[in-house]
Amino acid sequence: MPFLELTAAAALFDMDGTLVDSHAVVEAIWRDFCRKHGVDEAVLVPWSHGRRTADTVRHFLPGVPDDEVHAIVDDLEGREQTFIAGVVEIPGARALLESIEIPWAVVTSATRELAVRRMRAAGLPVPEVLVPADEIERGKPHPDGYLRAAELLGVDPKECVVFEDAEPGIRSALASGARVVVVGGLDCGEAADLPRVPDLARVRLRAPG
Repeated sequence: MPFLELTAAAALFDMDGTLVDSHAVVEAIWRDFCRKHGVDEAVLVPWSHGRRTADTVRHFLPGVPDDEVHAIVDDLEGREQTFIAGVVEIPGARALLESIEIPWAVVTSATRELAVRRMRAAGLPVPEVLVPADEIERGKPHPDGYLRAAELLGVDPKECVVFEDAEPGIRSALASGARVVVVGGLDCGEAADLPRVPDLARVRLRAPG
């Protein structure tokens, strides 16, 4: 497979499924949630990819009081922080991040604490600019996270390239005005005409000029 060579002022990365493989951990925790609350896991698990925990809980438990939602979210996120074993890098992620010559950031639907734990568990450098779910008002598919990351890097979003693996993240990145590269085998309408790589092993990024 040939290298995908891209020119951009900055690179913005989703985390789970794009830089870090936490698939088994995340799905196991959500399956437990489904059993406990009588939710169809075949519906919830795909919907949850790329979204904040609180947004998923509210979507599948409508009408639950806010204090109960907060308690459920705290429990789920606490368990995610405990289950770090088995979290590994997406192939090529470490080499790409260690060699990258343009500004870069991570925009994730995880909390800051969890994002740092997962990045470190996977042996990846933690970026100076990290935009987590608990520091923005609206999560993916809204563009807020990617707009904030571009602002912190001092770059126009339209000059950024985003690497994403989930439909809400792709919608978020496109809404920000950035170019998007799909990582992995996502099959959805938003991803149909976008450039795609199986992982990050054959990606090269260059600064303009």
